[in-house]
Amino acid sequence: MGAAGIPASRFMTIAEVAEALRVSKMTVYRLVNSHAIQAVRFGRSYRVPESAVEDYIEHATVDPEHHHDDGSGQ
Repeated sequence: MGAAGIPASRFMTIAEVAEALRVSKMTVYRLVNSHAIQAVRFGRSYRVPESAVEDYIEHATVDPEHHHDDGSGQ
């Protein structure tokens, strides 16, 4: 933590998160609203800690040994 108890991690805008994940801003809003990604609300805006994006990616990563493609295309 930094001064005054503020986390030392950098905060990202919704647009920055969308760009980093290569998804739309609407997808990021859905992830925030479903609590899949932690965010902080400042007035009418959301800010997402970089660590929350890293956590989301870590937990969303598919393990190729446990993900089998049955060839059905579904």
